[in-house]
Formats: sequence, C-alpha cells, structure tokens
Amino acid sequence: MARIDVTDDLGSWMQLQPDMGSGLVAFSEAVYGKARLPLREREIARRRIAEINQCEVCLNARQAQGPAQGIDEVLYAQVDDWRNAPGFSARERLAAEFAERFALDHVLLRADDEFWQRFRAAYSDAEIVELTLSVALWLGAGRAMRVLDVGQSCALTLQSPAM
Repeated sequence: MARIDVTDDLGSWMQLQPDMGSGLVAFSEAVYGKARLPLREREIARRRIAEINQCEVCLNARQAQGPAQGIDEVLYAQVDDWRNAPGFSARERLAAEFAERFALDHVLLRADDEFWQRFRAAYSDAEIVELTLSVALWLGAGRAMRVLDVGQSCALTLQSPAM
C-alpha cells in the first residue's frame, strides 16, 4: 500500500511535484534512450540494483529487446550470483560489481585502486560515466518507489534503442 495518497502506479507520485518529476522522467529517458553500452551489461547492472533495493517494479521490469540479445529469465536469476554465474563476460561481471558496490559501499569503491585499474582497462571513461549515471538513476528512483511503496505491482517493459 502506498505511503502517500496517490494512485498506485509508476508516475502519479511524481505529479505531486511535477517540476521535479519531469526532471526524473527526462533523466530516465536519457538513460534508456541515449544508452550506448551493450544491453546485457546495462540489464545486469540494473537488475543488481533492483535486487539491492528490493523494488518489485524494478525486479519485474523487462527489456523489450532483451530476448533477442540473450536476456532471459535465466540471466535475471543469475545476477545475484554474478561472481560465479556461467556465461557472464568480464565486462558484465564488472558492471554487476560496480552497481553492487555503488549501492552498498560507495566510499570504499571510490578508494579501491585495484578495482579502478580493472574497470578502466575494460571500460572507457565515457562508458564509466554512462554506467555511473544509469546506476544513480536506478538506485535513487528504485529506492524512492520502494520507500513510498508506489508502483510496486506494476509491470514495466523498457524500451531501449536497438543496439
């Protein structure tokens, strides 16, 4: 049950502060509409944040282009165990690690030179910024929806540009 008096859907809560809500919508549109990283890497990071946030709408969200790019229920089920999951590339593991550490201990992540050496060997600076902004959106918006308990029963199919 929503913790505020709104219709329990994905967007009604933002209408209580439409100027701010439109900024969040624009941020989300940029993350999903302007992304250049491979969809599997983004979905692994997004799913890891969803698991940490325990956001039901985020956990249940699926990419429309996902199945054509090897993103299926098996992949989603393996994200929690990204260190040992078969079939994850080195970059996909780094995306999961970055998302997890960003959400759970950002201060230690910032100071971990060994991680940054591995991360920067695999990702360009532009890709790191893209992943960072994406993770920031997923973490913040997912937690907001979970804390307010809005949209938690909604089904969401995400649209991304074809890669």
